[in-house]
Amino acid sequence: MTINEIINHLKKNSNPKDKEGMARFGIDVKYALGVKIPILRSLAKKIGKNHQLALDLWKSKIHEVRILASMIDEAGKVTEKQMEQWVKCFNSWDLCDQVCMNLFDKTKFAWEKALEWPKRKEEFVRRAGFSMMACLAWHDKKARDDNFLKFFPIIKQYSIDERNFVKKAVNWALRQVGKRNINLRKHAIKTAKEILSASWRNNPRPARWIANDALRELKN
Repeated sequence: MTINEIINHLKKNSNPKDKEGMARFGIDVKYALGVKIPILRSLAKKIGKNHQLALDLWKSKIHEVRILASMIDEAGKVTEKQMEQWVKCFNSWDLCDQVCMNLFDKTKFAWEKALEWPKRKEEFVRRAGFSMMACLAWHDKKARDDNFLKFFPIIKQYSIDERNFVKKAVNWALRQVGKRNINLRKHAIKTAKEILSASWRNNPRPARWIANDALRELKN
């Protein structure tokens, strides 16, 4: 399929009500069509993996087309430069998370970016870092616990970020890593309790929410 055929196909399968729903969930719909994820996945399966096509699709700026690009790209061909270019384009939590779980967490730079991006100030770059932590805990079945233990100090450090999309990603990372196994669950609970400590940066509201929400799930 050509780029135009792909875009036309998505436009035919778009729904204004779905676009309205996206907006209600805090998604930037400036360049969105209103296409559901299952439709994108079905189309991605039909197209197959194609690195160059993914790069070309990304240039369209259309929200769902960029998500589709992450579904058909070939992780082994993704460069660090590409990742840096794409992450700077993130303008919605769903685009950020979809690209991380569909593509970025399968690249050879995944662990490096999971440690690096949370230290950046840009809202969705920082979110991408914590999304990568969560996705790696979910997808990388062979990773050792030692790799995940490096995440906890970073989770604790940035639990004070008051931005909603960052706060929720920090919480996601803490819960997902903690659910990986009994050992990491123990460390995740310990980190949550440390975040709740009154001595931790005056215990700001975002940190309390992150820790309490994680503890409710991890102690269940």
